[in-house]
Amino acid sequence: MMQTQLKPMLERRREAPEQSVWWNKLSLAQKFSASSLGKFGYELTFVRNDDGHSLAVMQCSGGVAAISEDGDIETSPKITIR
Repeated sequence: MMQTQLKPMLERRREAPEQSVWWNKLSLAQKFSASSLGKFGYELTFVRNDDGHSLAVMQCSGGVAAISEDGDIETSPKITIR
């Protein structure tokens, strides 16, 4: 009888969103949304504060997602990454 070899799961993320230097700048709602996106491989790239509003920006395989202060996720934001 052959034993099935279990392959270890491949972790694609380099770091959990919680370990990002930007994590402490997020609202509670943004943290929940960022954690959810992190499960799909998104990484917290930066947090932009504009007119007193916070916008978290995450990236994954060339894709970009933005999270409003209220935790709303926009997967096709009109943001240019330099």
